[in-house]
This record gives sequence, C-alpha cells and structure tokens, in this order.
Amino acid sequence: MHLLSGRLEFPPVEEADADGLLAIGGDLSVERLLLAYRNGIFPWYNEEDPICWWCPDPRFVLFPPELKVSKSMQTVLNNPGYKFRVNTAFEEVIEQCKTVPRTGQDGTWISPDIQKAYTELHRLGHAVSAETWRAGQLVGGLYGIRIGNIFFGESMFSKMSNASKYAFIHYTRQLEKEGVVLIDCQIYTQHLETLGARMISRKEFTRMITPA
Repeated sequence: MHLLSGRLEFPPVEEADADGLLAIGGDLSVERLLLAYRNGIFPWYNEEDPICWWCPDPRFVLFPPELKVSKSMQTVLNNPGYKFRVNTAFEEVIEQCKTVPRTGQDGTWISPDIQKAYTELHRLGHAVSAETWRAGQLVGGLYGIRIGNIFFGESMFSKMSNASKYAFIHYTRQLEKEGVVLIDCQIYTQHLETLGARMISRKEFTRMITPA
C-alpha cells in the first residue's frame, strides 16, 4: 500500500494488497480521478478516513452480450408505467445513492466531497446517470464513469422493487449498441450476479481497459 504525494501518479496496480487496497491519499481532482479509472483504480473510503484507492483481484464485471434478463424482470421492462432516461437528474441520482438505505449496509461512502467531484465529472461529460422514472418521480438508477468503450459503474439505488435493475438493463443494452465492451462492477454483489456479472482476473481486466 502506497502513500500518494501531490504528484499525479499511481503505483502499478499489481502492488495492491490482498484486499485490493493500492494507495492512500491524494485528492479527488478530475485529472486524478480520470487517471485512476484509466488504470482500473477507484476511490472507496469512509468520510472520516483518508482517500483510499482500490484495484481488487479478481474484478467483478459484466460483458454486455452476457446480460441476463429473467422472465419476471422482462415483465417489469414491459411495464409502460416505467420510463428510462439518461443524464436528466445526475445530482439527484448520486444523492439517492447516498441516502437510500441498502439491506446489510450501514451508512454510505458517498461523502460531500465525492458528490462534488463526480458532479464535476458529469459537467465535463465523463460521469453518467441512468434513471428509472415512474409517475414523474425518480425511483431508481445508477451512475458511473464512461471512458471510451468501457463503463465504470459506481453506485445504484432503488426506491421500488427492481427499479435499479430496470435502469441497469436498459443502460447496458444502450451501451452495447454504442460499442461498450465491458462494464466494471468493481466488487461482487448478488444483485448484479443475477444479471450476468462475473469475476475475471485483474490482469485480464487491466488488459481490456488499456485501449479506453
């Protein structure tokens, strides 16, 4: 594990510890965040702690052609009461990802500094929100970083059953049409495994994102 200086650099990802922790410190500038994602590194830490940078091995990812949609989920997708939108409420999406409770999770890692940094990334065209709307209300969604043909997912939320899956499935299909070859899900969740996400080695992951 490395302590970052003010220089805009990261150590080689192979130097991460067994849990995937690579470095501590630095900042959340646009330049550093984009450098991190281009190298398969992401920030994740509690608000009271210093910034922690991660690159776990193995890596949890989804290849868009491997997306799985159950029959019950297909019924949800066909429900005309739901609407899918992209980038119409980014700040609201990240706020809901921060505040909507998750089963088995106490608190959130999305601090005001994270919100500010990713909102700036969105303003510059790097961060994206995918949204589920019902009756004019935002009820689910996700946000992440798009660099080239890779999408790096960050967080999702649901206020209604399957609302985040609705946005994820629609956005995955859209990304595939746009030529995206890999969606980074970072770490394992059963929620995304049911949609087709799986583990690959860090070596394979970093090889795939290099052209991005």
